[in-house]
Amino acid sequence: VTPTVSPSMDIQVSSNFERLLYDLYDGDGTMVSRLLDELAADGGFSVDDGRLAGARALFSGYRLDDAATEATIARVHRDIGMTLDPHTAIGVAAGRACRPDAAVPMIALGCAHPAKFPDVVARATGAAPELPPRLGDLLDRPEAYQVLPNDLAAVQDFMRTKATAKAERMAAS
Repeated sequence: VTPTVSPSMDIQVSSNFERLLYDLYDGDGTMVSRLLDELAADGGFSVDDGRLAGARALFSGYRLDDAATEATIARVHRDIGMTLDPHTAIGVAAGRACRPDAAVPMIALGCAHPAKFPDVVARATGAAPELPPRLGDLLDRPEAYQVLPNDLAAVQDFMRTKATAKAERMAAS
């Protein structure tokens, strides 16, 4: 895997890919495990033509390099004043390039907040994005965590207690 400005796109074997294989192989988990083991051992595996046709009927693919991703962020920012994160920029560019009828409006759902990618967004737009107001002081907040034993019952009890306490607070307000 070659790191890009879109780290979520850099995952070689995502859980979504495993779920796709599971569907393509009619729920045969043993076969999926064999394929993923082959991928780990050999760096790849083959899928028969029928299953590949099934995947192609469901999906089309598109890709952008880092420069094109940044250019998409810059173009959308310049054209409509909206700042995209790199993942959303790839989706927008893919949608524009692959949609069968450009006259049909396209809706793109954002994948992440641009502030997660300040360097990329700053290069593309000339300004680093600000954190949303509710997160503006995030780096100044005290860290809060609870250490729990490696025990399922203890974790379940902790979660149940916290959820009950929150529900009671919400009901009282």
